[in-house]
Amino acid sequence: MPATSPAVTTSPAIRPVVLCGGSGTRLWPLSRKSYPKQFIPLVDGKSLLQLTLERMAALGHHAAANMLVVCGEDHRFLVTEALDAARGQGQAILEPAPRNTAPAIAVAALVANPADLLLICPSDHHIPDTAAFAQLVENAIPAVEAGAIVTFGVTPSFPSTAYGYIEQGEALAGGGRQVVQFIEKPAAAVAEQLLLAGNNLWNAGIFFCRADAMLDALLVHCPDILGACEAAVASAARDGLFIRPDAGKFAASRSESIDYAVMQKQRNMVVFPFNGAWSDVGSWNAAAELTPADADGNRVFGSGMAVRAKNTFIHAPHRPVVALGTEDLIIVDTPDALLVAAKSAVEDVRHVVSQLEAGHSSEAVIHRKVFRPWGWFDSIDNGDRFKVKRIFVKPGASLSLQMHHHRAEHWIVVRGTAEVTRGSETFTLAENQSTYIPLGETHRLTNPGRIGLELIEVQSGSYLGEDDIVRYEDTYGRSDTPAVDGI
Repeated sequence: MPATSPAVTTSPAIRPVVLCGGSGTRLWPLSRKSYPKQFIPLVDGKSLLQLTLERMAALGHHAAANMLVVCGEDHRFLVTEALDAARGQGQAILEPAPRNTAPAIAVAALVANPADLLLICPSDHHIPDTAAFAQLVENAIPAVEAGAIVTFGVTPSFPSTAYGYIEQGEALAGGGRQVVQFIEKPAAAVAEQLLLAGNNLWNAGIFFCRADAMLDALLVHCPDILGACEAAVASAARDGLFIRPDAGKFAASRSESIDYAVMQKQRNMVVFPFNGAWSDVGSWNAAAELTPADADGNRVFGSGMAVRAKNTFIHAPHRPVVALGTEDLIIVDTPDALLVAAKSAVEDVRHVVSQLEAGHSSEAVIHRKVFRPWGWFDSIDNGDRFKVKRIFVKPGASLSLQMHHHRAEHWIVVRGTAEVTRGSETFTLAENQSTYIPLGETHRLTNPGRIGLELIEVQSGSYLGEDDIVRYEDTYGRSDTPAVDGI
């Protein structure tokens, strides 16, 4: 469980910047491009994004009320839900296209006030000791106010080849040390040397600086990236919590990480060591460690069983999965895909995803269960000319007013109350009641009640693709051209 403590009151305006891009393909099949790992409930029923936002909120009232989350358009409602769950407030900067962390940080620094202290962190790291992290940030404020870019390094516990390293130099007042150099992910022999040297830390990818200091560094080291982002932010559209940089101008930026673009070249950098528990949950081996081990090293989540097994991880939230006589295996079961991998091979999962994408397999990108701003749908069965879905609509939520050219739909309410618009008529359905939506008829589904609405939808027709949809009205501002996940 994440540690809890009173909020740390910091001096000037700390403004968290949470980077929420990335597809998390190394945690396939649980993580997919439409629903990456940062949104998946992995720790005590909470997502890594929610835990990150809670950690940021612990830095004080200003931090809790002024968060900036940089994410893609398709994930904006997942971000707002996580903000609500973490009792945080802020804005989401919607990247028109993925351009890595340097442009993402540039647009955040441009949106912020120049004197804001930006605490820039990934959305998918697990740091259980919130109080220790908050104290570390507090200790670093004087260095940030003096104009330095601060990074936080994790004391290494083994010679990892999956992390970059930071070489520490001269000790400074306040507990920080000068950064000598950043070292990219090393080979095994080099990683052992770095660990034995005793003055190297894992690079946690967390940065702390004034907004104007970051902009100055971007101007010196990558003025082309900054220029493209300045133009994109100057022409940004603002819609409530959402900031949309101009798509064409943002796309003109080259794609580069902040480490390559700035940090490896920046001179005035300070590192603060962090001795607490930390994980980037970057592979199934790291994710497995979030589950306690038994006496034989087995880690089981859900309905799994490890029988005469050793060092086996089973993720089985939906059905019984039995590992009999196995050793050093990772087993991840989802409703539509199963991964069985040797622990030594988990870094290659991303290559498997690339192969699935090359074969146009939808399981590489989307889950059977798809989350939407109004709730979710689960495609539980399909065949020639039919598809069956479970649909859940949140209280007070509504699907778009829409029409399909190639399919008809039957709706059967199993829980809650449905308000149905069909053509010119509007009527209510209670539990165990049903209705029929003819092909080509405009329709809308709304939950007017205080409990969730659940129904079964049976589609029939010549084409059942999710792109057969025309939206006339939509509460959530979506266009009539859907993403791969449809309604």
